[in-house]
Amino acid sequence: MAFSNLFRKKTVHDILKQVDKNESDGHHVLGKHLNARDLTAFGIAAIVGAGIFSTIGKASADGGPAVIFLFLFTAIACSFAAFAYAEFASMVPVSGSAYTYSYVAFGEIIAWIIGWALIMEYAIGNITVAISWSDYFTGLLESGGIKLPQWIQMDYLTASNGFKDATALMHGGKSFENLSAGLQASYTAWTTSPVIGSFHFVADLPALLIIVLITALVYRGMKESRNASNLMVVIKLCIVLLVIAVGVFYVNTDNWHPFAPNGVSGVLKGVSAVFFAYIGFDAISTTAEECKNPQRDLPRGMMWAIIICTLLYIAIALVLTGMVSYNELSVGDPLAFVFDKLHIGWMSGIIGVSAVIAMASVLLVFQMGQPRIWMSMSRDGLLPKRFSTVHPKFKTPSFATIVTGFVVAVPALFLNLTMVTDLCSIGTLFAFVLVCAGVLVLQNKKDIPRGKFKTPYVNSKYVIPFLLIIALVFAFKYNNKATMAFLTNEKQISSPSVIVTSLNKDKSKEVYEFIAQNYGDKKIASEDLEQVLSSFSQDDALYKTVVDSLPIDISLKYESGFSLFKHKIPMWIFLIVMIGLTVWSNRSNLSLIPLLGLICCLYMMAELSVWNWIYFTIWLLIGLLIYFSFSRKNSKLNIQ
Repeated sequence: MAFSNLFRKKTVHDILKQVDKNESDGHHVLGKHLNARDLTAFGIAAIVGAGIFSTIGKASADGGPAVIFLFLFTAIACSFAAFAYAEFASMVPVSGSAYTYSYVAFGEIIAWIIGWALIMEYAIGNITVAISWSDYFTGLLESGGIKLPQWIQMDYLTASNGFKDATALMHGGKSFENLSAGLQASYTAWTTSPVIGSFHFVADLPALLIIVLITALVYRGMKESRNASNLMVVIKLCIVLLVIAVGVFYVNTDNWHPFAPNGVSGVLKGVSAVFFAYIGFDAISTTAEECKNPQRDLPRGMMWAIIICTLLYIAIALVLTGMVSYNELSVGDPLAFVFDKLHIGWMSGIIGVSAVIAMASVLLVFQMGQPRIWMSMSRDGLLPKRFSTVHPKFKTPSFATIVTGFVVAVPALFLNLTMVTDLCSIGTLFAFVLVCAGVLVLQNKKDIPRGKFKTPYVNSKYVIPFLLIIALVFAFKYNNKATMAFLTNEKQISSPSVIVTSLNKDKSKEVYEFIAQNYGDKKIASEDLEQVLSSFSQDDALYKTVVDSLPIDISLKYESGFSLFKHKIPMWIFLIVMIGLTVWSNRSNLSLIPLLGLICCLYMMAELSVWNWIYFTIWLLIGLLIYFSFSRKNSKLNIQ
């Protein structure tokens, strides 16, 4: 097959024609039950979940009250992407989301890549939410006097890694009681779990339970899913508004000073966590065939969902950082935490119940999205025909829904929360980047049928170079130290926890005795090596002196060379692409809004660790293997 055939495209006319022929080909038409209000509710259901009940705490601890600007930045970035999604959804009102849009704009191989990425986004996203739901659910049971064994409420990787870190810290002199609650739970889960040979059976069974229940609901029908979603959205919006209404009376404005305690870098540190709080609005586009008027209602649903959720996030962030100091918010359940701290216990119970409902509604929307992506790919011949089977009674993609349940449920038993959160973010951002790029590619093509919604056009020819100059001035004039450290790959000193967890028991003892002998005048009052090193870290110069003198390998003291540079590769990719986009915008008079969406989303991808890029690349390579072994020859475009 010629190389050019990898980029064979579908036309909008052919896609719409295919939808009309679905029933005659053995595909039953999906039920049309959704209007703009339902779509807005689905968007809120997807967005208001783990972000507002969990990740907002860590982001607030890093950025202080100024985290509201990060919510605004992320909302604007998502809005730019939403314009692009809305334009495509109006142009091609079928299930398939970014996959179908890429088929029109770029061709089959890119469509396959984005479809494969979306499969990961929705699957990994639901794994993440299922794990978070499990945490809140088990916490709610515990508050009611029902305590489940740790090994059936924690994933395998968290228990295994936590056990290793806890053991290393205890070797360094830290007592079990002084370990963080998370490490204590991990250690307990690992040591109390059933053992088969050398395998410890640790699995998150509540996560499995909620996935099975949600999958059954999604299988049952769109109307039932819509009604359940609307009900859950009403409940959790009432709870969020109650939190704001009660919390505002306990706000101490002194807690808002300093407003940005860690500067711009502190605010941006929460990019991944805050973006995860917005993931989900794009899932609305997968329901296009089930909308009564998709060309009108899809754009409205996306925009209203983002606007409403942004206002809620900003209000919640201001209330939380006003009720307690920002540096106390790095907890898994920040809303419940602040009310507990201020002795308003009755609110904590309400928040616990609402969090369980909120997480379930997010699961519902994501679990609806993935089968519809698989169904669209199957219709095009890129996946086996069975994935496009629509249930004759329930009017849902039945086989794809069941497979989705298995794909999400099994990994949720064993995978780590942090890993899956970042993987979900990078898959989603990648989809956003390609959708925005797709609008740019098609903007000047006259033979493309246009829908009722079109992104407002503003010429980016001079705006993008101007913004690039401003960014360079800021980087070198106001953030010169960090910029030069980035460019010169200046070595970075390791944190106390990194140093301690890399030492074995004997080496920890040797290091402790060395510090006690050489720095005894600094009032070393603890046998906890991490605590001792942390006491020095309050003074950067002193901490550097102590670390430099420790009797350990220099690779444990500093990160340098390629081991440091590899973490900067995503940002270098962003900078190089930015130069290319600047040239492209100047030559082709690109539309500003989708271009800004592409830049913002690519920047947020660059803020994720290089390991996420590596894992994501491995996933894409697996997808390409499937494409060249099955999908390419079975593609409907190839058969024609």
